[in-house]
Amino acid sequence: MAGWDGQSPVAAMPDAWILHASAGLLVLNKPAGLLSQPGLGPHQADALITRVRRRWPQAQLVHRLDRDTSGLVLVALEPALHRALSIAFAERRVEKRYVADVVGVPTAEEGRIDWPLAKCQHRPPRYGVDPERGKPCRTDWRLLEADGSGCRLALQPHTGRSHQLRVHLQALGHPIVGDPLYGAAHPHQRMHLHASLLAFVHPLSGERICVQSPVPFARPSLPPHA
Repeated sequence: MAGWDGQSPVAAMPDAWILHASAGLLVLNKPAGLLSQPGLGPHQADALITRVRRRWPQAQLVHRLDRDTSGLVLVALEPALHRALSIAFAERRVEKRYVADVVGVPTAEEGRIDWPLAKCQHRPPRYGVDPERGKPCRTDWRLLEADGSGCRLALQPHTGRSHQLRVHLQALGHPIVGDPLYGAAHPHQRMHLHASLLAFVHPLSGERICVQSPVPFARPSLPPHA
């Protein structure tokens, strides 16, 4: 199938990416390195929703993950369901959980980050903490395992700002391993951020749905954190 430019090929979506399918919705497991939706130009034509629409032309993303983040994405196959799920996300009735490997180890076992975020005008598409212009954000975190150089955190965002988890953790002093924008990139290592759980009530059927995806990367071996 041709891409948006009519020339670039778009690969098929493997069935293994479908972790849940019922009542007009799909919960998909997006790999790292794939856009959620197409960008500008032929080199950004391939995307998760483009692949989904090869089989379901009416499909719509309910939310997005960054290209370098892997994990669970919700797709609606009916307009009414898309509207209802979008409202559920806006009203924070969808539980989202992530797992991240970060540089360094926090001094506490758990915590809350509530620094407001805004786009950095001088360096888009980067975001940063901005008490004056920033929009309210909240991320709860919990330590899962650690050694002297790094640790694995469970993350629960209660807002859905662009790059929220990545910026909050960088500002906390513990950037995500492999993050190409916020300070812990490695040329041969993917970003260690994975959307591991989505839980919500189906707006039309009333069914409680909880889908989980295992973390696809091992904890890295890191040099001592200064």
